[in-house]
Amino acid sequence: MKYAYTNGVLLDGSADMQPQHGMVLRTDGEKILDIVPEGTDLTGFEIVDLKGGYLMPGLINLHVHLPASGSPKKQGNPRKLVKFMTSMALTRRIALAMCEGYAKTQLMSGVTTIRTLGDVGYEVVTLRDQIDAGQILGPRILASGPLMAIPEGHGAPLIALTSGTPEEARTAVAQNLKAGVNAIKIAATGGVTDAQEIGEAGSPQMSVEQMRAICDEAHQYGVIVGAHAQSPEGVRRSLLAGVDTIEHGSVLDDELIGMFRHNPNALRGYSALIPTLSAGLPLTLLGQDVTGITDIQLENSKNVVGGMVSGARQAHEAGLMIGVGTDTGMTFVPQYATWRELELLVAYAGFSPAEALHAATAVNASILGADAETGSLEVGKSADLLVLNANPLDDLRALEHPALVIAAGHPVWRPAPKRFADIDALLDEAYA
Repeated sequence: MKYAYTNGVLLDGSADMQPQHGMVLRTDGEKILDIVPEGTDLTGFEIVDLKGGYLMPGLINLHVHLPASGSPKKQGNPRKLVKFMTSMALTRRIALAMCEGYAKTQLMSGVTTIRTLGDVGYEVVTLRDQIDAGQILGPRILASGPLMAIPEGHGAPLIALTSGTPEEARTAVAQNLKAGVNAIKIAATGGVTDAQEIGEAGSPQMSVEQMRAICDEAHQYGVIVGAHAQSPEGVRRSLLAGVDTIEHGSVLDDELIGMFRHNPNALRGYSALIPTLSAGLPLTLLGQDVTGITDIQLENSKNVVGGMVSGARQAHEAGLMIGVGTDTGMTFVPQYATWRELELLVAYAGFSPAEALHAATAVNASILGADAETGSLEVGKSADLLVLNANPLDDLRALEHPALVIAAGHPVWRPAPKRFADIDALLDEAYA
């Protein structure tokens, strides 16, 4: 179907997000056909009157977990849950259906591209292929499959392939690539969620040599590599190895900033930071009676979250490439709340609203290597679009309730993702 989006204000995804008035965006199937002045002949197009709304590129979320809701409510033993989801054909179909549901939640919230980092198995690869084939409507997906970890390291054995040597690490990556993944995740350091002692979160776990083997193998096929790293040493090792994105991050210094800016072992010669403030801050701002985390998890959170916030601010001041990812699915990070990360980048890292919007669209697309396909309103790019009732440059909360979402030219009319009112209220109060 060919559509003409009229009577709106365009925010094209450029660095200043300068509003454009009096223009019509036309799509031809899946692509943006052209952007023409109001009054142009629209014969042959289905006209969509935006009624003064704001038309911008769809959001991109670089750190998503499917399937997971983000609710802190007890979900039972995670090891038993993962075993159940991967044990037989029926439960694998259930896992796939859950992933599809949460991917559609992302889409209805205005996110038209996601990268998963740490899947239960290869269910998201299947989902991606179904979306690409037009069998179901969903966001564009880069799927990681299970993450790379050391034995008993972060994520192991729930959602990880483990290795103890560079050769074993290369073999694990090859297994994922053979299964069809188009992203890779490394657990470079310990994490908060599965830490068994204070200080484990952020402690280096994988050697530079192992991570270099992973990066080299993935980069042969043009596959981007992200590393969970929550300490300066963990970040340093990951950058030396050639990872493309640092997930979460830490306090930076001049050496680390230089390594981000010029990384000859990374796929594109630089590395980007994905701060995921949405995942860290609630654990320190909300009480344990609300979050349900243990004393050990709380102390580990305190140890790493301050570094994540400082690192995001330092990276912004240094002009490094910073992308938007939420660690969606983790406690208090619902699938529909990507917009909150933009607000947190403004409140805690010194971004302007325009910079945050640019990061969540064009910058994220560039980090993924998908900037020729999506991330901005340009002729020939995929029609991944988002319509808002108010100007997000004035208030980023305009992103919370999209009026319309378009995925590769296909409109999602009246998007209404299921929300957790109690979580939203708690987060509103915590960030007030």
